Amino acid sequence: MSFVLAIDEGTTGVRALIFDETSVLRGAAYQELTPSYPRAGWVEVDPEGIWEATRAVCARSLQAARIAAHDVHAIGLANQRSTVVVWERASGRPVWPAIVWQDVRTVDRVAEVLAQGIYTNAMASATKLEWVLRRIDNGVQRAERGELCFGTIDSWLAWKLTGGAIHVTDYSNASATGLYDPMQNGWDPQILAALAIPAAMLPAICWSSEIYGHTMPETFGARVPVAGIAGDQQAAMFGELGIEKGAVKITYGTSAMIDVNVGEFPVLSTRGAYPLILWGLGGQRSYCLEGTAVTAGAAVQWLRDGLGVLQSVEDSGRLAEQVASSEGVWAVPAFQGLGTPYMDPMARAVIGGLSRASTRAHVVRAVLEGIAYRSREVLETLLEDSSTPPPARLRVDGGAATNDFLLQHLSDVVGLPVERPHSVQASALGAAYLAGLATGVWTSIDALKTAWRSGRVFTPRWSGDQRDASFHNWRKAIAAARERIS
Repeated sequence: MSFVLAIDEGTTGVRALIFDETSVLRGAAYQELTPSYPRAGWVEVDPEGIWEATRAVCARSLQAARIAAHDVHAIGLANQRSTVVVWERASGRPVWPAIVWQDVRTVDRVAEVLAQGIYTNAMASATKLEWVLRRIDNGVQRAERGELCFGTIDSWLAWKLTGGAIHVTDYSNASATGLYDPMQNGWDPQILAALAIPAAMLPAICWSSEIYGHTMPETFGARVPVAGIAGDQQAAMFGELGIEKGAVKITYGTSAMIDVNVGEFPVLSTRGAYPLILWGLGGQRSYCLEGTAVTAGAAVQWLRDGLGVLQSVEDSGRLAEQVASSEGVWAVPAFQGLGTPYMDPMARAVIGGLSRASTRAHVVRAVLEGIAYRSREVLETLLEDSSTPPPARLRVDGGAATNDFLLQHLSDVVGLPVERPHSVQASALGAAYLAGLATGVWTSIDALKTAWRSGRVFTPRWSGDQRDASFHNWRKAIAAARERIS
């Protein structure tokens, strides 16, 4: 039996999962990360803390699977994208805390860059990297001399796993930085010049499935190939086997990330959706159009941590089902702004329709319904902008995808069957698939299709009229989320 270790480094925690060649999860471990919020809109995390957490979960996952490090055939990496890490090439020490993709400290700079005709956004890496170089002593000069390395989290972990032997990223992560030019198939010299970012500090762009290097025995316990890299959403699409053009998936993590496979050419949108590379595989690049409902799982965490109406996030579905309806209570989960199609980072979450008869069950139900409605908004935008027909089935993954109430309501709201895979950790499974393809654990895409396992399918219960009327009524609340009240 062959085993593949997948490291899934997310915004709020890092997982290590070990899959066998039949896609069965043999062992897993998770450790939370502790982001800091130095100022309003700033989000940082300690890169060394990420590395230490990664080492810890890898060791615990091996214990859980009852195997040793030398039993692992390959390692795949999935990661939060666009988060910026800058470290010294000689010492490997970070020069600044990692600036997380959610951080909006450069939003004003983004406006200036856009006015110059350079397309980027506040969640991409480009202006964050520029910001770091301007804040450290002789940052640009040190980078020009090759003393500094830039990378997203995949680059940082690959560097650490291999003892600094490789400085790489893959096409999916490169395309999310705001520094990549798909037409030239490389880092964009115009953007680098405009932001004074030396090319010498950038990682090499590699295929998403190839052997990049090997782990150091002293850091991992054995010499194992690092053989798969993809951004978390692209890895999830691969883990859902969204290989064909027209495939759609939703990942319910901190946010709800929706991707449509648009094939071999990028598709542009004017409504807050992003053209990204899904993966580079077999000498070809595949593209997606991606949209975001910025707050999804984090809204349920707020119900637990902020309001205290839940003891655990797993209780949310059960509590929502205790009432037959939300009884007029509604919610727009825009705790960190509204993504697609509004791109309004200043929007705020709202809950309305409350009465003395409202209970915590009504509020929890309304929040879950709001996540489903936001998902429909994003999905419709992507399908319209990419001229893609609705899929036969909508596949979902991520932590919140274990919530039966949410998935049933999603199916009712979008009018499509919603399929949950056997493992909702699709980002990790996709990273494992990419690493396993490069090392012969799986010999082809057809072999992956044989190994992939479905879980449960939720089918729509509402009529078309009921679905559209409900969605229309909920959308009236969007104005309240976007209203500025000083």
